[in-house]
Amino acid sequence: MVENDLLVSYGWTETVAGEYASMIEDGCVPARVIRMDRSECDVATPTGPARARCPRADAEVSGLCTGDWVTIDAESTVRQLLPRRSAIMRSSVSGRSQGQVLAANVDTVLICTAADADVDLNRIERMLALTWESNAQPIVALTKADAAEDIPIEEVRAVAPGASALAVSASSGAGLDVLTAMLDGTVALIGPSGAGKSTLANALLGQEVFATNAVRAADKKGRHTTVHRELRPLPNGGTLIDTPGLRGIGLWDAAEGIEKTFSDIESLAARCRFGDCAHNGEPGCAVSAAIDSGELAQRRLDSYRKLAKENAWMAARTDKRLEAERKREWRVMIKQQRQGYRERDNRR
Repeated sequence: MVENDLLVSYGWTETVAGEYASMIEDGCVPARVIRMDRSECDVATPTGPARARCPRADAEVSGLCTGDWVTIDAESTVRQLLPRRSAIMRSSVSGRSQGQVLAANVDTVLICTAADADVDLNRIERMLALTWESNAQPIVALTKADAAEDIPIEEVRAVAPGASALAVSASSGAGLDVLTAMLDGTVALIGPSGAGKSTLANALLGQEVFATNAVRAADKKGRHTTVHRELRPLPNGGTLIDTPGLRGIGLWDAAEGIEKTFSDIESLAARCRFGDCAHNGEPGCAVSAAIDSGELAQRRLDSYRKLAKENAWMAARTDKRLEAERKREWRVMIKQQRQGYRERDNRR
């Protein structure tokens, strides 16, 4: 157990200490990644914040992310990565077979969307699937509630079974006390640019930490203000990670997250007469009956189908990429072996 209490404000617990017990090497100390910056990162250590060098991309410890627990050696280099208990992941836009980790070791995800603009229920469902899959607890925050004439809170709650949804205003303070009481552990804010994430983060932190910017008046769209994921201690305990606005939210191996997000449809489907029912007018289809009666919206079923299809396509594409990568690695190995044989023969 670390004697210094400085790490406690960054999420250090007895559980984390126990996980470290068997992995800390001589001369190393535990640390948590506060912010990534290419080949270096800011970390919280038992003696305070520090700067550390990150391993190369081909090293065993690579792909670090804000929120990770690591070990730092005497030369201020990251040596080990503690297994993540949760990770918010989306599909990578780089074409690689690995997903992109947005934040690690997160307990609560605040899904932010502006209440004073058109609330996109499809986007909320997508972010819910991302969150449930990460093993964190989602909370949908309708921000800028003071500027909204009509807040569709009931519509949002209807598409977020198992999650909480509330309207808040960082400007007036409305709803912040309720939201603060709901937060637990490490909290990550996700959402599109212009959703008021950084403004809400500053309100929760009680100080102006993150830069903010107004949305464009013409189309109510935001401009990227936050460019890094950064972790900060919350004044009443716990930590907060602010993230850049998400333009694309591609799913990554999110089958369980989709099932939780659309648990109402899953429950209805279990009552269909046929186990392979496609919910397209088959006899005894409970899902179609729910749509006909108004219990279930057609939009929600369409969203469910879209996300499930996208996730299946991504899984198939990933399998093909992994197979291609294995074949490429095999060809490289064979080529190196042949080169070695030729060099050996030439030396004879």
